[in-house]
Parts: sequence; structure tokens; C-alpha cells
Amino acid sequence: MDRRDFIKGASGVTTALGMAGTAFGARPGTRSTGRVIGANDKINIGVIGVGGRGTYVAREFATAGAKDNSCQIVAVCDTYQKRVTKNKEYHKCDGTLDYREVLARKDVDAVIVATPDHWHAKIALAAMDAGKDVYCEKPMCHTIEEAHQLSNTVKETKRIMQVGSQTTSGDQWAKAKKAIADGAIGKMILSQGSYHRNSIEGEWNYPIDANAGPNGKGDDYIDWKMWLGSATKREYSADRFFRFRKYWDYSGGIATDLFFHVCAPMNICWGEAQFPHKVMAGGGIYVFKDEREVPDTFHLIAEYNAGHSLVLSSSMANSEHIPGLIRGHEGTLIMVEHGRFEGFSPYLTVKPETVRRGGEAHALKPEYEAKFGKDPFKISVENNNAMQAHVINFLTSIRTRQQPTLNVEVAARAQCVITMAVQSYRQGKVLYFDEKNWKIVDKAPKA
Repeated sequence: MDRRDFIKGASGVTTALGMAGTAFGARPGTRSTGRVIGANDKINIGVIGVGGRGTYVAREFATAGAKDNSCQIVAVCDTYQKRVTKNKEYHKCDGTLDYREVLARKDVDAVIVATPDHWHAKIALAAMDAGKDVYCEKPMCHTIEEAHQLSNTVKETKRIMQVGSQTTSGDQWAKAKKAIADGAIGKMILSQGSYHRNSIEGEWNYPIDANAGPNGKGDDYIDWKMWLGSATKREYSADRFFRFRKYWDYSGGIATDLFFHVCAPMNICWGEAQFPHKVMAGGGIYVFKDEREVPDTFHLIAEYNAGHSLVLSSSMANSEHIPGLIRGHEGTLIMVEHGRFEGFSPYLTVKPETVRRGGEAHALKPEYEAKFGKDPFKISVENNNAMQAHVINFLTSIRTRQQPTLNVEVAARAQCVITMAVQSYRQGKVLYFDEKNWKIVDKAPKA
């Protein structure tokens, strides 16, 4: 289908909300090209979605701009008036409940999209049609079809799109990529990672503002109809609004909120972003038996045509991590020994595979031993501020027009794994990916 039909069908709200055709997928040739930014011009940024994450990201951009005068926040938007008021006062900028007003502004060069997941693609597509560059929070989108549309639109519009999994701008992933390319682990076999945490309240049970809602006055007002967007129409639910990651309509739970932080850097480490061939997932709601629909414990296995697998595990009810590493036939590369994937490790560790020869341990192959030795060794990693590095990468890309580290192509391949895992879990079956047609299928596509 063409972009215009896709956007109208996916949104389901074009007519009801009176959304302009331009904002919801203009035809090629009618799109805005955006402002040409000079070397000394400030990049003007609009922030769409200023809940907890959006507020944090906006302040990180403001911090970067304060250091070198490179950017400034000129508009903020949310469907909850209290968030708009708070953020427009902090940034001393304009605020609105309607994201279309941000996209219509000719002085806005780029937007940060930090809404619930089901709005990510729709706003990002509309922003690029309006001539804006996009910093979109993870996950990049909600469906495979949206990932395909985003990939095509970046190519068509030549806009910059950075996905907001800041860990990918950390030094460790570039060092890991080089180590693998240099042959430090030999033939890659298996990548593994985890993301575990635990809290008394249960994950994603964020505080609820009791007075807020569609009938609230002043700062308590929530535009619930706009917030729902293309999701199933239902009466206002405070739990769904403030704790949206617990519900399938707006999130994929652990897969989309946490596994994106693992899948994206893995694709960078591998040296070439890859689509999975086969994905299966499992888990369940084992502890937090509240209103949630998504599992509190989740795991996936993905297989790739290049001849390696990815295994990820996570629980929101236990905080003990599994090391993040990549196994090869000749060695193992450990990127994350303790803690979460977006955390900082001061070094990478390579452990060569060894065999006994003449009573002594040697590397598996003589040529490997000649290059790397037979003993474990460390690769130092620069302690950079990954979030600021990510912001600067995006701002630099806007000026140079070169795609950033976590660009749409890398993000789409990470998105494919986690979207397939969610669907596998919900359907209870193994799924395959038809890369040629960007489709999830029940049987392996013919080569």
C-alpha cells in the first residue's frame, strides 16, 4: 500500500480528530524539505511526549545546547496539561496538547518523540513529511509494517532519524565490533544477554495522579481521545494512561521496553545489522498478578541465516543478571559482566577457547594464538557519557546529513526481533521472517 493509505489505515483517527493530510503522510513531491541549517545556526527542537522519559531526554538536549549553543527546546507537547505546563516553564518555551501544532511550526527543525509506543511511528512519519528530523525513543515503533514504512520514508525524505537507545553510543560497542572484525572470537555462534530488575511495587506501576483525567480542569486535563489514537477505543483508565507498558495495545512489555536496549547494540557489535530468520518466545505473569497483560518474566531465542543465535532472558521479579556476551568458535567476548546493558563497563574481556597439547593449554588454533595469545585479555573502554554522546551524534547528523549510529536500518532489525518475540509469545508458536516482503510468517520462506 502507499504511504497515504497506510497512515490513514494505521491511525484510525484521521477523520475523527480532523488531522491534516500533510501531517499524516503527504504524497511524495508535496513534502516539506525543512530549513537549511547553517554551521552557526541553533537547531530548534520540539518535544512530543513529556512524561518521565520525554522530560529527561529534553533536559539532556537542553544540557548539550547550553554547552555549545547548538540547540534549544522551542516547543513541548503532551496530552496531559500538567506535563505541558511543567516543561514549558522549565524550558521557557511554547506548550500545546496537540502535536500537530509542533509539526506545523516552520522554525522547528527536529522533534523528539517520547510518547507511548503506539504513537511513535505515526508521529515520526508525519514529522519527516513535514521536513523535520526525528529523535524517536525506543522502541522505534509498534509493528513490522511501521518499521518498513519508517525505513522507506527515511530514504524518500532524506531526513535524519535517530532511535533513542542511548547505550548504542557507548564506546564499548564500537570496541566490541572491532574485536569481532579482527577475529578475536572466530566464527560467531551465539549472543546472549539479559535485563533483570525487581521492585516491591512491580514494574511499570508508576504513580497515578488521582485528579487527572478527561474531565479534569486546568492542569488536571488529559486528552484521552488523542492519547488513545489508533488503539482500541475504551473509557478512560488511569492505570492504562500512567502505566501503559503493562498493556499490549500500547507496548510489548519487557520486549519493547528493555530488550531493545540489548538487540540494538548486538546488531552494532555483529558488524552488520541482520534480520532474524526464526524467533520463539516464552514466559508468563508469575509474580505481579495485577491488571497487567504483559508477562513479568520473558525470554526469547532468535536464529539468523548467517549461522548464529541470540538468547535473551529477563524478569521483573528477580534482579540477578546474566553476563552479556558473544560466543565464537575460537573465543568469547564479554561486554557486560554485571548490571544492565545500558550500564558502563570499563573494559571488554576476551576469553580464548583452549585445548590441551603436550600437557599445556593452547588456543584452539595456532594462528589464533599467534595473534591473540592463549590467555584471557581485556580491551579498555572509554568512560563516555552515552546519553550525551547519543544526543551529540543526532545533532551532528542533522548538520552533516549523515545517518547516526542507531539509524533506522539498525533499529528496524532490532525491532523485528522484539516484535516477532511479542507475537510468538501471544500466539504460542514459532515464527519466521520473510525479509523480502517484510512479513512475519508461520513457515520458513523459501530461499
